[in-house]
Amino acid sequence: MDKRKRRIVVALGGNALGNTLPEQMKAVKITSRSIVDLIEDGNEVVITHGNGPQVGMINNAMAALSREDPNQPNTPLSVCVAMSQAYIGYDLQNAMREELKNRGLNIPVTTMITQVRVLEDDPAFAHPNKPIGHFMTKDQADLAAEKYGYVMAEDAGRGYRRMVASPKPYEIVEIDAIRTLVNAGDVVIACGGGGIPVALRGNHLKGQSAVIDKDFVSAKLARDLDADDLIILTAVEKVSLRFGKPDEQVLDHMSIAEAKSYIAAGEFAPGSMLPKVEAAIDFAASAPGRRALITLLEKAKDGIAGKTGTVISD
Repeated sequence: MDKRKRRIVVALGGNALGNTLPEQMKAVKITSRSIVDLIEDGNEVVITHGNGPQVGMINNAMAALSREDPNQPNTPLSVCVAMSQAYIGYDLQNAMREELKNRGLNIPVTTMITQVRVLEDDPAFAHPNKPIGHFMTKDQADLAAEKYGYVMAEDAGRGYRRMVASPKPYEIVEIDAIRTLVNAGDVVIACGGGGIPVALRGNHLKGQSAVIDKDFVSAKLARDLDADDLIILTAVEKVSLRFGKPDEQVLDHMSIAEAKSYIAAGEFAPGSMLPKVEAAIDFAASAPGRRALITLLEKAKDGIAGKTGTVISD
């Protein structure tokens, strides 16, 4: 592995952020140490993150206000995503700044509230399948569908939840601003929770009731920034075939062709490892020499050094 400066997009999984405010404040300190390890080695780092627990908490709080006060308008999901970006970014950038200062590194850290354009004719809008928000009874679900036009569905026998679409990211609206900050040497936190989903209507950006997959938008961000590496951090050190079975096989490397063949064979679980491998392929196949790495947060530095994790490359 050469020692030249590399531009790396790091996609943080949920385990890097915790599920509650106290958990998040503790988790970001640990997360920052691993990321600053990469920066201390001379790499440029851009950070993306999920927001599942956080946006759910915000959505539930806003829904409770609407139930208590009939005059309180319903808060759009796009606004809840924006809130979660600022809430997570606030904790994460402060933890990053502190860790950088502790190591004598005077590098600015910035959170970019990021809109991501989706296409209104994306097929995902015809098949909303991502549950968000709190569980409801059948009567409550029927009322929400009537009052707000929500698509409601029963969720694993635990009650009814709102279902929203998960369209593919088409354009990162603030990409020029993100690129300027990265080129200036800032550490940038962007595209939180997959980005605020918006559709373009004339010159107006209209928020959409959708969630964009964090790993797919991370791959797009990495392509747009001409990054060398995309690191997708998750709950396992390496990707496996036949995960959880007696003959499980861990993988150190997958070529793009091998990764596609494993997907075709159904090796990776939808909603879990599948989108991570798909995003890794998307980035690695976009230009010669680009690599994607899937590993644990605390193994990120070793993964970039080629010591662990699963690398997807051409």
